[in-house]
Amino acid sequence: MERAAAASSVPPPAADALQAAPPLYGPLRLLIRSLLSVFFRRVRVTGEEHLPATGPLILVGNHPNSLLDPALLLATVERPVAFAAKDALFRSALLRPILHGVGAVPIRRRVDVDGAEAASAASAATASSATATPPVDNQDAFAAMATHLGGGGAIGIFPEGCSHDEAQLLPLKTGAARIALGALSAGSPVQIVPVGLNYLRARRFRSSVLVRFGPPLRLDPAFLADAATDPRAAARALTAQIDLGIRALTIQSDDWATLRVLETVRRLYQPPGLSLEARVELQRRFAAGYTRVAEQPEVKRLFAAVGRFRERLDALDLSERDLQRRFDGGTIVARFWRRTGPALLWLPLALPGLLLHGPAAIATGLLAGRLTPRRDVIATSSLFIGVALVLLTWAVLAGLMVQHDGVRALLWLPLLPLSGWAGLRLMERYADARELLASVWSFLRFREEISALRRECRRLEAAVVAAVVKNLPPDLEPLFLQARLEQLGDLPTGDADWDGRDGEVAAAAMDAAGVGHDQENEFLGAFAELLAKEIE
Repeated sequence: MERAAAASSVPPPAADALQAAPPLYGPLRLLIRSLLSVFFRRVRVTGEEHLPATGPLILVGNHPNSLLDPALLLATVERPVAFAAKDALFRSALLRPILHGVGAVPIRRRVDVDGAEAASAASAATASSATATPPVDNQDAFAAMATHLGGGGAIGIFPEGCSHDEAQLLPLKTGAARIALGALSAGSPVQIVPVGLNYLRARRFRSSVLVRFGPPLRLDPAFLADAATDPRAAARALTAQIDLGIRALTIQSDDWATLRVLETVRRLYQPPGLSLEARVELQRRFAAGYTRVAEQPEVKRLFAAVGRFRERLDALDLSERDLQRRFDGGTIVARFWRRTGPALLWLPLALPGLLLHGPAAIATGLLAGRLTPRRDVIATSSLFIGVALVLLTWAVLAGLMVQHDGVRALLWLPLLPLSGWAGLRLMERYADARELLASVWSFLRFREEISALRRECRRLEAAVVAAVVKNLPPDLEPLFLQARLEQLGDLPTGDADWDGRDGEVAAAAMDAAGVGHDQENEFLGAFAELLAKEIE
């Protein structure tokens, strides 16, 4: 797990907090961390300075990827965390010991109530129109979590209520707020920390994920006083705060098609070499800002132009990064060697790993999607199926080894995970090399189209930067705007008259770029042409 530099200042959890964890918590956490390090290429963690080392704590996060979401929190939070989990999961013979091992608390959801209870509730509501359908009883679960908080423990809740694959948050349930208000009313100094789970490709094996912890929500004394008189209104108000806290840490969009275009906008804007956390924050800002300016005519034209540009790239199986690459012979050879050369050192260990684990990997890829009814569960299914098939492979191989060479043959078993890891790294290098060769092949086949796309890319980059300068809220600190404006230095120069809003835009652009007085005319001429470009 990769952590931001600020995370090093976080003190370790207190010994009494660690002792409060279930006996199997430590070993299960180690196992989960190991599995996640295999499933994800990179897990990046930021904002750990917001996590209190001791004292009652409620973590509230988004829920886009089924059981991988609590697994990531369990792996990245250093102190023990007990999770609220739907009671249907406890019926699984496979999951039950794991859930009990990490101290999970079963929660009943209305959608999980069986048909008899649902029918009974429906008939009762029909018989008396003045009486609403009785809520699902979770008082025992809430009491258990309140007791855990009262003892200084930490709990994790996903207030959307269920995992999903939508491009934005579902409406939040009030359960987390009610638990927090109950603990506060009992005198427990509970802190509520929002969490954002940002998956680059939620269902893809060996992708990356960013876990962001936000600052604790602030509850003023007046709010707590009002909560005592109207707890339902207070729960709704606190849930609204939780919603804002999670949205500030995650990327939200109306739909995936819109988000895909906005991802292209972000790539056109961003300078090279950005970290994962910087890319996620930039994407979050573009997605949030787009809803504010989406109806502006110039924004609509730009959005449509970027969408067409994205479609042209997809048709040639290219990315924006491919347009920035050099495709001369020496560069291609050097890059190919950088991607494949180190893999030669792993080859002796990797080849047996590929032969042994390859069938399990192929079977996992075929089975996960077909056996999973929902897209948001595919990654979890892949992990469980993959682990089961790999363990079965090891068990069969161990049996064959003992049958052939006795018990001493088991001394070779530690090489199995090492060879599997080496095989996995070799396949990653192979995938990188294949991507490079595919880009070279596209360049050779579509030279004219790529040249046209490069010109269009440059034009859209300038248009996106201009749109950012024109629409950036005055109270929002710009990200990387100076670096992008400095890259517009090769635009044609000219004369322009500046007044009104365009004058403010030009002044803001010059200030962000650090343009001196002697460069003012040249910059204004270039920026005038930039703003005059029509995106048809």
